[in-house]
Amino acid sequence: MRQFMLCVGAALWSGAAQAHPHVFVDAGIEVLVNDAGFATAVRISWNYDDLFSLLIVGERGLDTDGDGVLTSDETAALQGFDMQWDAGYAGDTFVLADGKPISLSGPSDWTAAYTDGRLKSSHLRALAAPIDLRKTELTVQVYDPSYYTSYTIASDPVITGGPAGCNAQVFLPDQAAADAALEAALQEFTDAQAQVGDFPAVGAAYAEEARFTCANAS
Repeated sequence: MRQFMLCVGAALWSGAAQAHPHVFVDAGIEVLVNDAGFATAVRISWNYDDLFSLLIVGERGLDTDGDGVLTSDETAALQGFDMQWDAGYAGDTFVLADGKPISLSGPSDWTAAYTDGRLKSSHLRALAAPIDLRKTELTVQVYDPSYYTSYTIASDPVITGGPAGCNAQVFLPDQAAADAALEAALQEFTDAQAQVGDFPAVGAAYAEEARFTCANAS
């Protein structure tokens, strides 16, 4: 998936000064919680920007009549378009339990659609082990380490299941500090690095995150 995005981006952008970001995604986060208050999985949705969506639809030979509506066969062909991940790709989703990283499964139960000129997909990722939200705060961060893709948590995070009283809150990064880190990294960035997609690893500085807890659940 990452290599595919880099190839598409290379057709439009080049050079260190234009290195970040190239793709813009509105992200959604849902945490699945069982009746005992244990988080078991996260569902992530990605709503891609108009330009990137148009590039993907055109590259795959979809919507050939240009009416912005896919046929049922075209929609079927779209499924999983962004789920073919390179080895080691973290899915631009990072989960922490009380600040400690938690492993996630690969993506499953994915969906994809094209509406209003934008591609939207979702996928499910299981936690390596259930996390007791009554005792532990779960943090879900969405970011591209290279900041090639910019993610925004565009809707309220959702908790599905669990006892009454669980809650979630979104936290935003320090924009000025993130911009300063990016500017410093770009001062040392070269065109040769851009050509191979070796972008500065400043994405974490721009990470938006949602924090989930059932500490006050009844």
